[in-house]
Amino acid sequence: MSEMQTYVEDILNLIKKRDPDQIEFQNTVKEVLTSIVPFLEKNPQYKAQKLLERIVEPERVISFRVAWEDDKGEIQVNRGYRVQMNSAIGPYKGGLRFHPSVNLSILKFLAFEQVFKNSLTSLPIGGGKGGSDFDPKGKSDNEVMRFCQAFMTELYRHIGPHVDVPAGDIGVGGREIGYLFGQYKRIRDAYDSAVLTGKGLTYGGSLARTEATGYGLLYFVKNMLDAKNISLKDKTVVISGAGNVAIYAIQKAQEFGAKVVTCSDSNGYIYDPNGIDFVTVKRIKEVDRGRIYEYENVHPTAEYHEGCRGVWDVKCDIALPCATQSEIDLESAKRLVANGCKVVGEGANMPSTLEAIDYFLKNNVLFAPAKAANAGGVAVSALEMSQNSERLHWTFEEVDNKLKDIMKNIYLNAKKNAEEFGDPDNLVMGANIAGFKKVAEAMTAQGLV
Repeated sequence: MSEMQTYVEDILNLIKKRDPDQIEFQNTVKEVLTSIVPFLEKNPQYKAQKLLERIVEPERVISFRVAWEDDKGEIQVNRGYRVQMNSAIGPYKGGLRFHPSVNLSILKFLAFEQVFKNSLTSLPIGGGKGGSDFDPKGKSDNEVMRFCQAFMTELYRHIGPHVDVPAGDIGVGGREIGYLFGQYKRIRDAYDSAVLTGKGLTYGGSLARTEATGYGLLYFVKNMLDAKNISLKDKTVVISGAGNVAIYAIQKAQEFGAKVVTCSDSNGYIYDPNGIDFVTVKRIKEVDRGRIYEYENVHPTAEYHEGCRGVWDVKCDIALPCATQSEIDLESAKRLVANGCKVVGEGANMPSTLEAIDYFLKNNVLFAPAKAANAGGVAVSALEMSQNSERLHWTFEEVDNKLKDIMKNIYLNAKKNAEEFGDPDNLVMGANIAGFKKVAEAMTAQGLV
């Protein structure tokens, strides 16, 4: 074991000792640090500066109580968090997640990923993440509003256009962002439109923000396939999820000529051999706030299956996990490869386990890692911040063209670093080194930040 491999192992053991229960955080740190060993070996100064010890520790973790009143007049109490991971290249930037599974381990994992994802965009934004174990499902609009107002009443003192700029994530869409922004404005008595992104178009939001992560995923995958002279046309695509990422990945994949045959939610998945109808899914999830099994009522030739993991049993050329973290485990990866899958593009945040990623790479699957492939959402969030600062409103085409350029540059940067360090098709390594390099240089230049 080399000196740098030992250094990385020491850091991983330190994290396990400090936070033994934070498995998600441990896994993402392991994924990043083990892949950048070749870069560290060429840059031993980072060991002397104890840069890894600093970069794995959040600059600040905020935890707070959120007490709110439901429609029955009863007080409910949830936990709220904001993990401000790293501000070396700009204000903290990352989503808010409202979901019962939210805990500190998941948010630290997401914040750590966000640091390098944001670095890859080449935009001046640091990394953070936040949220609550509140579940918006089944809640009335008034209950969601009261929760968001209570949440922002605690969070507002820790954020700002030049400090920390949250966005949406799972459970936090346009409705929630609107309530959060309204409460921030009420408390601050100021119109700081750049304090939140993912806003509505009538109050500072950006066109193409809703579509950005799904579109960006397909732009990245297309760049990856173009480099191999492979076309998306007529490829069979399996997609998980039915939120913004999945919906607009379906739309863009179909525009590129692919046939998308699945989508899913937490209860199960739809298989439509004729190709998923984008309009139906969009209406069910965005307008009706319904469940994906309702798709079968409109398209009786489709099949609904209980259990969302079964989606990876469907034969495909390309798999795009767009639901949540760790949805593809080793067994799912083996089934995908056995069924002929040649390409995996991660639309969700680290949806493949470490074992699954290793299996894909060893079996020559073209793999687009999340921090590179799903960076489109945060990229357009940063573009929204720019529009707010300049008091401008760009057209959909302007934003979409900027997004295309950003995703192409992310791919080229990841590819360049993979080639430089001896593994041309390992975009996991390439993306991690590219993202890490910029943050490490900024931290070094600023001293002990």
